[in-house]
Amino acid sequence: MSDLFGPAEPPPGKGPKVNQPLADRLRPQTLAEVVGQDHLLGPEGPLGRMVAAKRLSSMVLWGPPGCGKTTIARLLAKGTDLAFQPLSAVFSGVADLRKIFDAAQKRRQMGQGTLLFVDEIHRFNRSQQDGFLPYVEDGTIILVGATTENPSFELNAALLSRCQVFVLRRLDDAALDKLLTRAESGMERPLPVTDDARASLRAMADGDGRHILSLAEELFNLAPPGAPLDTAGMLKLVQRRAPVYDKDREGHYNLISAVHKSLRGSDPDAALYWVSRMLDGGEDPIYLLRRLTRFAAEDIGMADPQALQTAIATWETYDRLGSPEGDLAIAMLVIYLGTAPKSNAAYVAHGEAKAAAKTTGSLAPPMHILNAPTRLMKDIGYGKGYAYDHYEAEGFSGKNYFPDGMERQQFYRPVERGFEREINKRLAYWQRLREKKAGNLPEDGEP
Repeated sequence: MSDLFGPAEPPPGKGPKVNQPLADRLRPQTLAEVVGQDHLLGPEGPLGRMVAAKRLSSMVLWGPPGCGKTTIARLLAKGTDLAFQPLSAVFSGVADLRKIFDAAQKRRQMGQGTLLFVDEIHRFNRSQQDGFLPYVEDGTIILVGATTENPSFELNAALLSRCQVFVLRRLDDAALDKLLTRAESGMERPLPVTDDARASLRAMADGDGRHILSLAEELFNLAPPGAPLDTAGMLKLVQRRAPVYDKDREGHYNLISAVHKSLRGSDPDAALYWVSRMLDGGEDPIYLLRRLTRFAAEDIGMADPQALQTAIATWETYDRLGSPEGDLAIAMLVIYLGTAPKSNAAYVAHGEAKAAAKTTGSLAPPMHILNAPTRLMKDIGYGKGYAYDHYEAEGFSGKNYFPDGMERQQFYRPVERGFEREINKRLAYWQRLREKKAGNLPEDGEP
């Protein structure tokens, strides 16, 4: 698996291979030549310090595709005089691991250590991951695992406790342009595109260094002679990179979290961006609609009761239209939710009421609100003293509806935003009537 991307010169004594990809020819020969990861590889970075001291610990390199994980592992082995043993978790099993561990033990007896690089280490199951533990603990191998997935979810806690996790960054625009400059140096000619097309090429790479070098190689090989290609001409020769998005992995949860937080922060533009990212990555629109409906209930609630109805109407609209026509309805819903007043008062009230219900157990309703369909039930007091609110002058009796022995509680505390302002007025009106009927209001003229 090729990664990133140094000067064009091959290692001493080695010429370019037949049909060797540009990304492989530009592979760095030192850690200083790796772009975009200075926070780890610089003189003050943790990996830079380890190499300087020639003492590595086992680690997990976590980062997106094309950020340099494989190359870094090779250079760590080179910089610490360890034998480099690569392994792909996709194509390997227990038998392969045993051979590697046996060979590492023999090297150790001869005074040489082994850096075992496991690409896509998250592909190994739990028991396979456990197999590394004794060899990591006794120093037979220095384990360097590479993964695009969150190690917290994909790796055993026992293995994680024995490894440091280093987060590699997605390559930014400056790092990608540096790679293009190196490609031009290696090919000994400028990239045959305009400045605008060059910027579009960096955007198409989506932070993947390996991919941008592949795109550059295609342009070097396929661009017709003459004037540099503009963006439209470039797009006829190369294909846009598919977004990095796994619907059942961490990227999925990160993006839906970004949608929720943007809506909660009343930023409809950001929310539209994240929703578009999810749809572009192949997310099921029904999943998005379900989460948006939940948002309407949880984060807007009674501040705008119309939000929940709008979410349901949008869901029905999408069911009838499908994509792409129904996508506009989703966008409209996102804008509505992002601009609506926010309140989680109903959500909090629901949680507090559930907690109170569990705490108070099986307290019975007060007798006055119990139905009495039989003579016996009437005789023992069912329904006695019930006040029919519609017969009251204000349409409000002020009776207590909590269980006997339980003090009245206020779970729902509306905010002073949106429709809940009106609800606050209603609650204050009923509370005043309740106190008046209970005789708790001060006499006229008293404070």
